[in-house]
Amino acid sequence: MDMKKRINLELRNRTPADVKELVLDNCRSNDSKFEGLSAAFESLEFLSMINVMLTSVSNLPRLIKLRKLELSDNRISGGLDVLAERTPSLTHLNLSGNKIKDINTLEPLKKLLNLRSLDLFNCEVTNLNDYRDSMFTLLPQLTYLDGYDQDDQEAPDSDVEGDGDGLDDEEEEDDDEENEEVEEEDEDDDEEGEFDALDEEDEDELDGEDDDEDEDDSEDEDEDEKSEDEEESKQAVQGQKRKRTPEDDGEEDTEDDE
Repeated sequence: MDMKKRINLELRNRTPADVKELVLDNCRSNDSKFEGLSAAFESLEFLSMINVMLTSVSNLPRLIKLRKLELSDNRISGGLDVLAERTPSLTHLNLSGNKIKDINTLEPLKKLLNLRSLDLFNCEVTNLNDYRDSMFTLLPQLTYLDGYDQDDQEAPDSDVEGDGDGLDDEEEEDDDEENEEVEEEDEDDDEEGEFDALDEEDEDELDGEDDDEDEDDSEDEDEDEKSEDEEESKQAVQGQKRKRTPEDDGEEDTEDDE
């Protein structure tokens, strides 16, 4: 994919001025031209162009806020003097795997007053005698060379990986905050679910109590009905045992005379 097309894809409906990080690794750069990349990317802080077949950075646009520049695995052999003018805020520069052979080629980097970290892995210049001492003498503003300071102390990950990863950290922090908000919402939903479950249990208990009361009422009604039936039976028996009438007395007297 050519660089211009890749940049259009990376924009994702944003304007160049809104972009802070741009990764163009493995794109094709025709004649070391930065097609699609211009000074319109005024907020750009991290630019990665690994293995894009660059032989020079002379066409690099002015990017005044750029802090980290990844140019490893290209074919750059010189012409670094433009960096001080075009990228004055640069703090991290990676030129690993390029065609840099001598210390003098790197002398223009003295003008990058904010440069803290420089990587030259797999460049021929690293094979020179007193390479490290010479580089720290040439660039006194430098803190880390190839990942180590002048006392051979390894750089912290944040310094080795550079400011581009700092941007990633900010995005990760935003994602963490969003995740925390989502988790809080889930916890609220769980609490609501627990309350709903408790409400359902309370309702079930109330329904159970109502059922018990209904059963008790039914039993009371049955007992009342039985009592009424017994009362009616008693009354019926008493009705049969009524007083004898005069006619009944006459019949008994006749029987006695006989």
